This record gives sequence, structure tokens and C-alpha cells, in this order.
Amino acid sequence: MDFVLALSMVLASAAAMELVAWASHKYVMHGFGWAWHRDHHEPHDNLLEKNDLYALVGAGISIGMFALGSPLVMGGLFGLPAWWPGTWIGLGVLIYGVIYTLIHDGLVHQRYFRWVPKRGYAKRLVQAHRLHHATIGKEGGVSFGFVIARDPAVLKRELAAQRRAGIAVLREAADD
Repeated sequence: MDFVLALSMVLASAAAMELVAWASHKYVMHGFGWAWHRDHHEPHDNLLEKNDLYALVGAGISIGMFALGSPLVMGGLFGLPAWWPGTWIGLGVLIYGVIYTLIHDGLVHQRYFRWVPKRGYAKRLVQAHRLHHATIGKEGGVSFGFVIARDPAVLKRELAAQRRAGIAVLREAADD
């Protein structure tokens, strides 16, 4: 039973991170945190981006949860009882971070490997994220998640509506 509970917490935490990522991408990265995220939306030849600092924030959350779940850290350093779910939540956040890195940085932006999917869900992920990058600036936009991708045809219609309403400025390539 303990294994099932721990596994459930890991999986639930990893799944919940997609919601956290969506909200932080839409409201932080495209809001007050645009200074870190902007270079991710602009062409450059740098190996690293300021946007990569957000990965350090995610790692800090995971490490913090591991620390809360550690008797050595909590008891040894602070004299407090360990919060046992912390370890499993931290592991879920870590797993999401690995998935994010492989999908977003690897598959979509081709930072670590070269593979262009021709069909299926991987192609849908790439298309959805490319549509996210179809806007200029932080206003407007679609597809703020990283693992769950909506239908690209629906996203194109939303972008067109945003352009007509003056909410988003689209790159010329987005019209193709």
C-alpha cells in the first residue's frame, strides 16, 4: 500500500506540474517575467538563454520538496519532523522537468537532438508550440502548456481571432 501511495503522489505531482507550467508560462513568463523569457522568442545563436533560468527555479522547487521530505535535512539541520510526501512530490517535479527538457528543449526546439516527427502526438506537440511562437512580443498567444497540446487547427483559429482583435501581432510565417 505504501508503494501505491508513493507512486500515486509521484504521478499526481508530475501531472500537476503541467498545470503549474501552463500558468507560470502564461502569467509569469509572458507577464512580469518576460525579461527572462524574451530571448526564448527571439532568434539567437547562444547555447544558453536567460529563459533557462526558469529551469533553475523548477529545480529549486524539486530540491526544496526533497529537503522537506528528508529526515536528515529537517531533523538534522532544523530539528523538525520530515514531511514524508515531500520526497514523492519532489520526485514528481523532477520527472516533469526531465519530460519538459526532452519535449520542449529537445523535440520542439531541437537543442539536444534532431528529429522532426511526421505524424502522431509528437508532431502535434511541435505544431502547437510553433504556433505559440507565432506571435511577436508577450501579448496574445496560444498553447502555453508543454506536454498537453491542443488541436493545431483550433489554435490557428484562436490566433487569427487574436490578430483581428488587435491582441496579438503575428510573425509573417504564422500565416502559412
